[in-house]
Amino acid sequence: MAKPGLWDKYVVPRMIRCACGQPEIMHLRRAVVPQAAGAVFELGCGGGINQPLYDAAAVTSFAGIDPSPELLAYARAAAQHRGWPVVLDEAAGEAIPFADASFDTVVTTYTLCSVADQGKVLGELYRVLRPGGRLLFLEHGHAPDPGVAVWQRRIEPVWKRLMGGCHLTRPVGDAIVAAGFDLTQREGRYLPRAPRFAGWMEWGVAIRPG
Repeated sequence: MAKPGLWDKYVVPRMIRCACGQPEIMHLRRAVVPQAAGAVFELGCGGGINQPLYDAAAVTSFAGIDPSPELLAYARAAAQHRGWPVVLDEAAGEAIPFADASFDTVVTTYTLCSVADQGKVLGELYRVLRPGGRLLFLEHGHAPDPGVAVWQRRIEPVWKRLMGGCHLTRPVGDAIVAAGFDLTQREGRYLPRAPRFAGWMEWGVAIRPG
């Protein structure tokens, strides 16, 4: 894996925490994250934004990964502030360092847009989730309106360079289904006051069959 430049190392993590902590996005996080229960794994846990939203009475253990050491520092500080034991590793979603069927719940929020191989990452999430376990997701992605999708394709090359590899055109729910999950809840809308090319959000619940 190539080492990040100064922009990706120092600027992008701060932009991510700022953008992904906006009030409207936090409202959506509060609808998704507290549903986690049992042994929980969070993909892209860096930043620690979700940690205060987990239901401590429902979560028996918490683990997460992030490829950014700068964002992981925020996550470790959040865990220390909350005072709960966690396992946080610097790793990529294409090679999750946990055994098969290790978790009851997997959480991904605003992460599938920036992984190197979305399909491989979803396969890894399927692998570490126990049969019958739940994938909770909240992501931005490919807009359903053709006019907006055209602008997403036009803007994406520059957007990726500025935003640490973030893609605008990746499908969300359809990609989860293609990875073998059963999609039991799926909602979506544009964020108000956000540019539509970056404002399409999808969230919901998927089950690993078994």
